[in-house]
Amino acid sequence: MNQWSPYEKYRQVRKEAGATGILLVLLILFWCVAGFGLSGTDADVFGLPLWAVLGTVGVWAFAILGVFLLVRGVFRDLPLDEGGPENSEGGAEK
Repeated sequence: MNQWSPYEKYRQVRKEAGATGILLVLLILFWCVAGFGLSGTDADVFGLPLWAVLGTVGVWAFAILGVFLLVRGVFRDLPLDEGGPENSEGGAEK
């Protein structure tokens, strides 16, 4: 079992939060480009304008791919409790 120091936990949480924020910005940019940037095209997908499909389903698919990549590459399983085995009983300290 890997022992995480409080500083290592802090760094990992910051890394995960930063990567999630970057994914959010990328999703917003993709939504803007797909929705507004393609509004002038006449392409259709199943009878719907391309900008409508990419602005909804495309963003959804991009978000799923982004979360998959975050979980595989950035996120780590780390214990949330403060101490070692002496605090694993649960409840308040006496």
